[in-house]
Amino acid sequence: MEGLGLAARDEAALRMFTQEAIKSSEIEGEILRVDLVRSAIARRLGLDAAGLTPVDPKRDGLAEMMVDATNNYAQPLTKERLFGWHRALFAAGHEPYQITIGNWRDDAKGPMQVVSGQIGAEKIHYQAPAAPRLEKEMEDFLAWENGRDTLYPVIKAAIAHLWFATIHPFDYGNGRIARAVADRALARSEGSARRFYSMSASIRKERNAYYDVLELTQKDTPDITDWLKWFLACLERALEGSESELASVLATARFWKAHAGKMLNPRQSLMINKLLDGFEGKLSTGKWAKIAKCSQDTAHRDIVELIEKGFLAIDAGRGRSTSYSLKPIP
Repeated sequence: MEGLGLAARDEAALRMFTQEAIKSSEIEGEILRVDLVRSAIARRLGLDAAGLTPVDPKRDGLAEMMVDATNNYAQPLTKERLFGWHRALFAAGHEPYQITIGNWRDDAKGPMQVVSGQIGAEKIHYQAPAAPRLEKEMEDFLAWENGRDTLYPVIKAAIAHLWFATIHPFDYGNGRIARAVADRALARSEGSARRFYSMSASIRKERNAYYDVLELTQKDTPDITDWLKWFLACLERALEGSESELASVLATARFWKAHAGKMLNPRQSLMINKLLDGFEGKLSTGKWAKIAKCSQDTAHRDIVELIEKGFLAIDAGRGRSTSYSLKPIP
């Protein structure tokens, strides 16, 4: 990645931040729109891609937490910072639940438990420390997390994730914040705010195993070896899994390098980028006109010009079924 230009590195980081945010939410059962998350994160990173999609307050709050955790990894993790993440995460409200936002839970509705099953036949997987203990528990955690020690930094990231999730200090959102805490620790271990892999994408693929090893470690014995082994193996798979995503970034970088100096209008830039991102289906004049919000005549002129400049090629089959694809780079 260091061999690429700044624009390609920014695009790679944007893709990975977006994937991290989306997959972390999916682990909790919440499905987010990719374009809204990408736009929110791009704004937080100060990238030009931010202008493509309007701001969504809920996604912007998620982006704020994710970017702050990694970009500002060298800053201390404090109670106030965690409260800020929690407020950002639920800035747009969170229904149907009534939760305390930006403060530790108070257990007013009973002890904090992780449960499954139908009402009346629930299975309690874990019961977190009672609310009166939270202030001291979090003081201990933050003092350790910010302190200097001889632990291998990646091991410290794994412990930070487990420790925060075990305290479970908030009414809601503990999983996403625990993963942000771990991302911060991983960035610190690497000494870089750049992230070219997604730990949450790997966890999402192994969601059941993730919850199983958390449950086993939290309530069985004080031995956390199984959790550490699982975390490290999951991180390795996250690094391996990033190769396909980064291959796409590299291909995009090679494409634009091959066409350096060729001028495009905004519609053409928009459509070429959509094709590079993996356009679904066949690109026709009609689809171009609809997406670029122009007439079919204008779309046709745009396409002809791109063919002449070597960006596009006509697919096999002519007439009403004519479609176009990116011309391969030699």
